[in-house]
Amino acid sequence: MLMMVVKRMLIAVPSLIGVVIVTFLLTRALPGDPAAYFAGPAATKEAIEQIRVKLGLDKPLYLQFIRYVGDLARGDLGNSLTTGQPVGHEIKTAGVSLPVFFTGLILIYVFYYLLGWAPAPLGRLDVFFSPPPHVTGFYLIDSLIAGDGEVFVASLTQLVLPALTLGIFSLAPIARMTRASMLAVLASDFVRTARASGLAPFTVVVTYAFRNAMLPVVTTLGMVFSFLLGANVLVEKVFAWPGIGSFAVEALIASDFAPLQGFVLTMAVMYVALNLLIDVLYGLIDPRVRIEA
Repeated sequence: MLMMVVKRMLIAVPSLIGVVIVTFLLTRALPGDPAAYFAGPAATKEAIEQIRVKLGLDKPLYLQFIRYVGDLARGDLGNSLTTGQPVGHEIKTAGVSLPVFFTGLILIYVFYYLLGWAPAPLGRLDVFFSPPPHVTGFYLIDSLIAGDGEVFVASLTQLVLPALTLGIFSLAPIARMTRASMLAVLASDFVRTARASGLAPFTVVVTYAFRNAMLPVVTTLGMVFSFLLGANVLVEKVFAWPGIGSFAVEALIASDFAPLQGFVLTMAVMYVALNLLIDVLYGLIDPRVRIEA
């Protein structure tokens, strides 16, 4: 077994070297000048050249590659030019980089297997409880209507880890987009004018900055929803949850076309309704959208 692992690692080394070389060459072959981009459209040639020297882009390509490999050997992936943060730190803090099923398995391992805080991932309700009388189909609501507190708590505890898994998956891009958009708006001229006028910091941030930063965030919400349509299938399988994603997969495997068509139509209606809601929110957030329409 040890020899097999060693051989596999030796085989992987040339592949990784190839990835490093190809990635480096492809990124340098992309059109555009990073120095000119970050200097701004009004920058002079001297300013652009200073930035190029600072970034090391003035050196020959082979020297840039040697420097890059040396940084990799120290575990340094470099810094992002857009955020100014180390790339390793950025990768660690983007929760969306983790596969959603892997996040679910980690949560099960920690909170169910190690700590024993969560119930067994066996679906919507533990086997020791009976479903509440059917009214809405939602166990939480139906148990409240029936006045059954034990079933309510049992169904709620079964819901925590799946909801947390999908929440971590969707929260990362929304949080990053909100942060980037807010930083851009807070650096704008009208925010500086509002601060110079003596307005309270809360008024400046909430009334002026946050509203103007919401448009890209609302767009991201629509994209995240489309990603969740695929991610929920994996979450349902990990937690043995009889959801609509598993329903569609089982219908596809069995070549049962009617349920599959119904699933696609339902998801299409939901997605169209969400896009309509986003358009309405655009108009409410930014009156200029209504004027252009």
